[in-house]
Amino acid sequence: MPSVTRDLDGRAWFSVAFSATLAASVVGMVAVGQWSDRRGAVRPLLVSVALFGLGLLAAGLAPTMLLLVVGRFLQGLGLGGMVVALYVLVAQVFDPVDRPRILGLFAAAWVLPGLVGPFLAGVVADTLGWRWVFLGVVVIAVAALALLVPTLRAVEPPEAAPARRGGGVRRLGLAVAVAAAVVALNLTGALPGPARAGVAAVAVGLALVAVRPLLPRGTLRAGRGVPAVIAQRGLVGGTFFAAEAYLPFLLQEQYAAATWVSGLVLTVATLGWAGASHVQGRLGERLPDEAALRLGAAVLAAGIVVVLVVAALALPGVLVGAGWLVAAAGMGLMYPRITSTVLARTAVHERGTASSAVTISDSVGAAVAVAVAGLVFTAVGTAADRSAFVAVLALSAGLAAVSVAVSRRA
Repeated sequence: MPSVTRDLDGRAWFSVAFSATLAASVVGMVAVGQWSDRRGAVRPLLVSVALFGLGLLAAGLAPTMLLLVVGRFLQGLGLGGMVVALYVLVAQVFDPVDRPRILGLFAAAWVLPGLVGPFLAGVVADTLGWRWVFLGVVVIAVAALALLVPTLRAVEPPEAAPARRGGGVRRLGLAVAVAAAVVALNLTGALPGPARAGVAAVAVGLALVAVRPLLPRGTLRAGRGVPAVIAQRGLVGGTFFAAEAYLPFLLQEQYAAATWVSGLVLTVATLGWAGASHVQGRLGERLPDEAALRLGAAVLAAGIVVVLVVAALALPGVLVGAGWLVAAAGMGLMYPRITSTVLARTAVHERGTASSAVTISDSVGAAVAVAVAGLVFTAVGTAADRSAFVAVLALSAGLAAVSVAVSRRA
């Protein structure tokens, strides 16, 4: 993204290019969650992949930063729908005892792309150009879908779901309101200081008001049980992705790392995340869900603090990767357990909505945190100022501390 914003003269849109995708994913999650409850996961999954591919094409061909953000928005619609549809598909096909292992394998499925993807994306951006990073993924997505379609034909649809009060239109409207508030939050960076703070506060407030009905009662105050589990998903998502958006930027601007080198920090994250997911899957019931959530939150916080100290003291850049490995391991311990815990406590005809609640919390937490990180970054300085990166990492460390406290209520 540093290369994209530099080429399209859109550095002011840096955080928008991330949070627009996350904000749009909320709309996709709600729509597909409701659709999956009525019809099962197969058709929603196919439509979501198509939207994701359309967004990739739009981003890869975009002549301006605004149109690239539009493409990223379409990617988010498809991405949000895919995540929910896949979770529902797991619930349709696998018995409860097998779900933690299968959801752990979801993380393991990121290993190969995570190992070669960031490095390859950097090489492609430095040689063929960044556009082929987007356009090349279209080919991969089509190939993956072709492998999946024969299996999906064999999946039996669920029984018809009972009518739901409140209607899907209202929930979809709330999701659109959340996405609009997050996008507005990003755009406040162009305002002068006092106005920026006021408008940003209003945008965050509107996002929270709109998202509240989309989540189980008590989620925003981290009520004990499932609400706290879903709240933790949002907090750790915000912690991790707000920092991750700026780590390659930090390495390129403050350590003079090449694009492909800075991308290796994401490879490190893949190893930590997938490795910890594999461990929690193997441990199964020997590691209770509550213990996994508490341990994961603490490990994530420790990794974020390491990266913060490295950036603040201008220590060697390789230590950024070490800290990020620890942080990602914390995420790997938590993510599969959060999803399996919520699914285990949810009725059959509410799994789509429950899955969408988990992923909505994740995306809204990440989108708001990335947007606020962008405001903090521009308020403190520019890419030439180390203090601007330190401020963003300090924000992530604060969110990590809150997630540790919430994990004890799960």
